[in-house]
Amino acid sequence: MTTSDASSLVPLHRLRFDDPGPPRLGELPGGAPAWLVSRYADVRQVLSDPRFGRAQLYAADAPALSDVPDLVNNPDLMFNQDGPDHLRLRRTLRRAFTPRAVARWRPWITAIVEQLLDRLEDRPQPADVVAEFTLPLPVAVISRLMGLDASARDRMRHWSEHAFSDGSHSGEEVESVLKEFSAFGGELLTERRRTPGDDLISSLVRAADEEGGLPEAQLVSLVCGLVVGGHDSTMTMLGNALLYLLGERPESWPRIGADEEAAGRAADRLIHLVPLGDDRGTARHAAEDTEVGGVVIPAGAVVLADCGAANRDPAVFPRHTRDDLFAPLEAPTLSFGAGAHYCLGAWLARTELQIALHRLSARFPGLRLTEPAETVLWRTGTTSRSPRRLGVRW
Repeated sequence: MTTSDASSLVPLHRLRFDDPGPPRLGELPGGAPAWLVSRYADVRQVLSDPRFGRAQLYAADAPALSDVPDLVNNPDLMFNQDGPDHLRLRRTLRRAFTPRAVARWRPWITAIVEQLLDRLEDRPQPADVVAEFTLPLPVAVISRLMGLDASARDRMRHWSEHAFSDGSHSGEEVESVLKEFSAFGGELLTERRRTPGDDLISSLVRAADEEGGLPEAQLVSLVCGLVVGGHDSTMTMLGNALLYLLGERPESWPRIGADEEAAGRAADRLIHLVPLGDDRGTARHAAEDTEVGGVVIPAGAVVLADCGAANRDPAVFPRHTRDDLFAPLEAPTLSFGAGAHYCLGAWLARTELQIALHRLSARFPGLRLTEPAETVLWRTGTTSRSPRRLGVRW
């Protein structure tokens, strides 16, 4: 994508979604048929019903979901496993990301936030809040959790840009970077088996040994997924949230800093309403004929569950509260998925976003953008997107 293309994209909080309706036949980007599901109840059913899985999307005769290799479409990834195989991998991590576990991390996450805000305060104005805050915060958090050194932190964005490529990188380039990345993941596992510590990877190795029989390739994919997924989505959410709050909802900014609970509700709304990218559906494979919303989806069909449209379903989320940043959500958001493949890092992402917004607003109640949202240059090339830079004054 060219620079001019990147500057003409619509901010993600302004994306338009079709009104949710019954399941209908559509197509994948490559032209293969797929069923589109958009109502909240229907999307939740597809994501929760074991008859709709991920593994068969990668069968030899399945239509391609992507034109180039990427981490998301690696069959060894935990997200792409079903049934017992998926559960065995998930058990190795489940205890690490419970709300209770994440609550124990709040003090040191807050300390990282404050250190970055100290540094931002010393910068000349206008400062770039992406370079100074929205990118280094999640990188520092996942690095602390996983015990990564500075060299890994420096390469993290490079790996993410190729692991989540939107097709703008060549297949050969992506394949080469992912090979390097997998080698890093394998070396990290070997190192933590040899000299375990109190980090997340050491916990994963211990849990995998207790579970037994887990293929090494799946463990490597799990580690790589944690490294890039653990920072990319939070960075994306935080950058897009600040663009929306400072650009279109400045009246809400002081309250976010004055009330931590209000900041938590605002974080929930922002996660719910501002998607990570332009992709409109998460794919599933129908194992058998299954009725969804009064329509029978045939066995073997690919189903695209549109979580963005479902999160705006007026039957569940009334239009009159949609723009109320401080109103509790009427139902669980589908931004983190649902069912067996629900995002394990959801509570960590929410916690980071709440602390980051609350402390940034408390420290800089007069924070404001120096340029209108329409002029933002976007970080593109991946399935998620967020501002490449955001100039701010305070």
